[in-house]
Amino acid sequence: MTSDYRSTLSLHRLGVICGLAAGAWLGAAEAPTKLVTVGFSPFIISLGMVAGVFVARWTVPMALKGTGYILSDLREKKHLIVWAILAGMLWAVANTLTVFAIRNVGLSIAFPLWNTNSLVGLFWGWLLFGELRGAGAAQWAKVLGGAAAIVVGACVLAAATQHQSNGPANAATLGILAALGAGLMWGTMYIPYRKAYISGMNPLSFVTVFTFGELSTVFVLALVFGGGVDTVMADLTRARPALFWLFLGGFCWVLGDLFQQYAAKYIGIGRGIPLSNTNQLWGLAWGALVFGELSGIGTTAQVLVVAGSLIMIAGAIAISFAEAPAGEQASWDKAMNRECERYGLDAKSVAASLQGHDNEKHTGKGRRPWEWLIAAGAIGLFVWLGIGAERQAISANLAWMAVLIVASLGLLIAAGVILWRRTRFS
Repeated sequence: MTSDYRSTLSLHRLGVICGLAAGAWLGAAEAPTKLVTVGFSPFIISLGMVAGVFVARWTVPMALKGTGYILSDLREKKHLIVWAILAGMLWAVANTLTVFAIRNVGLSIAFPLWNTNSLVGLFWGWLLFGELRGAGAAQWAKVLGGAAAIVVGACVLAAATQHQSNGPANAATLGILAALGAGLMWGTMYIPYRKAYISGMNPLSFVTVFTFGELSTVFVLALVFGGGVDTVMADLTRARPALFWLFLGGFCWVLGDLFQQYAAKYIGIGRGIPLSNTNQLWGLAWGALVFGELSGIGTTAQVLVVAGSLIMIAGAIAISFAEAPAGEQASWDKAMNRECERYGLDAKSVAASLQGHDNEKHTGKGRRPWEWLIAAGAIGLFVWLGIGAERQAISANLAWMAVLIVASLGLLIAAGVILWRRTRFS
């Protein structure tokens, strides 16, 4: 399409599209964590996934914009590097908690519970970044009504775990607490996200630094709680046939997280994060249709799971359709100007970035030959892991798996093309 297309697609619609695509890929990313049910340590699973995340967070931004662009953006906003590392640390703790949650209460149940992160993000967006301030009664009703629906849906799903869990009652309780704890960590993680984007940083630059915080934190968690270096290395060796699936899950997570970051940039965390939390629908689909998690429970529990998920999804949709009016956007501008004054940033350049336009100082950075070598190395790593991969002792419906993969790829291509044509991945 022509450049006219870039001027007609609203940023709100773009953010909604990115949020939906994020939901699909964040949902698919959690499927490999089912390996915890066949005896792998939660810390080893989290470490394997984060290793895949680390590789993807370097190669995807490099492929889309080039390291010259990324480094130029980081040099201009050096104060945000520590925030990106902090966000990565919070992500790592949350991701590890999700593995415990899946082990104790299953993927179908854990997903909606940790998606209460939207409530946490909504609060921080209002408190720190002026979201909803200056909004009308209709927008407040949509957002608060959606938030209430998410809470009710979470309570319904928590009740369903009493039917879902076949283990001790305390195991189900710990699974619920782990999922809610992950939601708290992820909801707080969006503070650095929003701080970065109202300062004009490109999401691709942010996630490149983000990955150092997550990888180091997961490695420390694995060492401290996994029995030390020797035990961790022995567990990694034993998990070698499954590492490909964990790396693949980490790669899928990065794709989903990038779309989520663009959604947070263009429509705020109070709206973008609930919309990306449609990943609970994808998680339910993977858990129920592919892994048959609901096949062994009664009708009442199935009704509770479906009803709770639908209630939470309805709440997220209500929030996402509360488009920011002019009064609220003025409040966003105040938050942006505050960051610009505090760190000496060019307000015009930052405002242009928030409208989807690249900073001219960062454009025109060509690809270096060694960047292609890094990309080839990442591909080679996946090939090497794939050669040694083995099918794990997990029952899966391959037909439904194929359907979900095709649907996810369709959203990836469509949303990626729209994002490129509207913003050039700005």
